[in-house]
Amino acid sequence: MAAPLPRLRGDLDIMPSPSRAQPGLIIRDPFRFSEVTLLIPPVLARCLGCFDGEHDEGDLNAMLARLSGQVAVAEPARRLIASLHEAGFLEDDRFAELRGAREREFAAQGERGPAHAGSGYPAEGAALTDTLDGYFGGRAKTAAKAGAKANDGLLGIAAPHVSPEGGSASYAAAYRALPRSKALADRIFVVLGTSHYGEPDRFGLTRKPFATPFGVAPTETALVDELAGAARVAVTVEDYCHAVEHSIEFQVVFLQYLFGPRVRILPVLCGAFLEGGEAGQLPERSDGVARFLGALGEMADRRRRELCFVLGVDFAHVGRRYGDGHAARAYEGPLEAVAERDGARVDRIVAGDAEGFWNLVMERGDDDLKWCGSSPLYTFLRSVPGARGRRLGYEQWNIDDASVVSFGAVAFSAAEPEKA
Repeated sequence: MAAPLPRLRGDLDIMPSPSRAQPGLIIRDPFRFSEVTLLIPPVLARCLGCFDGEHDEGDLNAMLARLSGQVAVAEPARRLIASLHEAGFLEDDRFAELRGAREREFAAQGERGPAHAGSGYPAEGAALTDTLDGYFGGRAKTAAKAGAKANDGLLGIAAPHVSPEGGSASYAAAYRALPRSKALADRIFVVLGTSHYGEPDRFGLTRKPFATPFGVAPTETALVDELAGAARVAVTVEDYCHAVEHSIEFQVVFLQYLFGPRVRILPVLCGAFLEGGEAGQLPERSDGVARFLGALGEMADRRRRELCFVLGVDFAHVGRRYGDGHAARAYEGPLEAVAERDGARVDRIVAGDAEGFWNLVMERGDDDLKWCGSSPLYTFLRSVPGARGRRLGYEQWNIDDASVVSFGAVAFSAAEPEKA
């Protein structure tokens, strides 16, 4: 009996080709264990189900012959197997080799490099400054004068983590709420980002400083160690996901732009909450999540004058790119209802109602809106229960012709100003 074909990795990005001239499926590795991007033609794409660990090469040949109407299919079948193998897209020795090399490389690095410089934003400092100047409508110090004044009640902001180009208005709205003052510049920015690739019910930490074209932002390693010690079971230290994740990197860029390259950070990647994955259940059902929220909450209370929270979060994801069977256009048709439902969730966020927010997220299992920021938002609301928000903007953006992402900006302050 022939050996089965290796499984296709379940953590790959697979999406329809946006080019009518080159139809098929685009496959790439979000973890960047492999830098290869493959375009699989339509007929071969329909054969990917054979890579399930149960079918063998003969099954693949039979399916390809049936779909193509051709007899001589052995060679294209072998090329498909070889291409997936060499790209590291199969669960086999090639993938293990690539993954091991990348994880060792990240572990050995003294800093977390700018993974998205040159793609998500300009790779040169001067060009990056010019780009961000354009987002703010001028120098940030000028824009900041129109923002909130420095006060002890400021707790932080929620900003998008979508491409800065696509979310520029919401990024600017959020960061204008951070006054350009020495008192704020001296705070430690607790950056809670969505972990797109990390384990559920876990929090990814790193002691590595974050490098961008502006310079190197130091990570507060003592606070990393404090959280890791208090919530061991829920924490992954030196989480490889930090190497490729954009939800924190984009926030560090904006913080450096406002406060200088040496801004101090505590970067935390928040994985999806599965324990709270049903209506009426909360993430704290997981003992590890409960321990982490307690530890972060105790830290936030004890060091409230030293910390400022920055949340890198997006909202709904609707359309073909995200697995829906229909195209989506921003603000049109069904997206009007999406805006209303997004607004209801933001109502709970600005009210500081963690449980009410989570119940709205879970009322339909979030399978239709697919919010990409629920975990960081819930983490913040539970850890800083005195927070109350102020809406600063809401947007929907067509990330491609058939897919929409929504996001916005919120500023958080203490419910009641602290007395001196």
